[in-house]
Amino acid sequence: MKKVAPLRYDVIFKKAFGNPEMFTALVSDLLDFHLEIDKVENDKVFIPSVGKVATRFDLFAEDKKNRVIVEVQHAHYSDTYERFVYYQCTAMAETVASSSNYGFPVTVVTLVFLTGKKAPNPNGSGILVHDFEPRDIVDGEVVEGVYRKKHRLIFVFTNSVKKQKTPKNYLEWMRAIDDSLDEEVNEDDYSNPHISRLFERIETDQITPEERADMKDEYNQEEFLKESKLETARNFKVLGVSEETIASATGLSLDEVMAL
Repeated sequence: MKKVAPLRYDVIFKKAFGNPEMFTALVSDLLDFHLEIDKVENDKVFIPSVGKVATRFDLFAEDKKNRVIVEVQHAHYSDTYERFVYYQCTAMAETVASSSNYGFPVTVVTLVFLTGKKAPNPNGSGILVHDFEPRDIVDGEVVEGVYRKKHRLIFVFTNSVKKQKTPKNYLEWMRAIDDSLDEEVNEDDYSNPHISRLFERIETDQITPEERADMKDEYNQEEFLKESKLETARNFKVLGVSEETIASATGLSLDEVMAL
């Protein structure tokens, strides 16, 4: 068994995948292309910003054909889906500035790893995709040839692996990220050599004092946020609001609301 730092923390996730080799390994395994990059940007912002609300991307890399954004989120927010749709759309819109017309010069893909939230479809694969492809309003069939670029926003719920349904190329990565959360992993459970290198990068002995301090700060922020949500939920309960509505409004799970 190997002691590792949990990939639920922003600072550790960036340490793991902020390296070009690890970033391209993740992208190559999960997506259908290979990135040609020599750097990965942390906390990337667009200057000037796109729209009235600035975005800050956890990990950002691009080559001449593809732009890839990778995000991690452990806390529960009621606007998680909308937030990352906005991120995806701003990353797409920003590329058009370098185009001679409204055509997108590169394909934009956002991967969002949700480490503390169960997939909304419990019997599914643990992966949701918003692919921006036009579909017939009646039968839902994709109309081919309308868009030249296959933009995608992909939500990966790492604790919702279903061996029979989760695509094999995602399965080990999802298990590895979720496995790290209890700070101990068994490398023998994985066949992907990139995951062995992942565990080496986040091994407990490799974490610096500065990174440990950032982890503590993140933990304290999450605890404060959760306590605030619990207090809001208690107030809603006193007012007679349904538990389902409270869970939706606060981002707490239904079980957490019912336990109050």
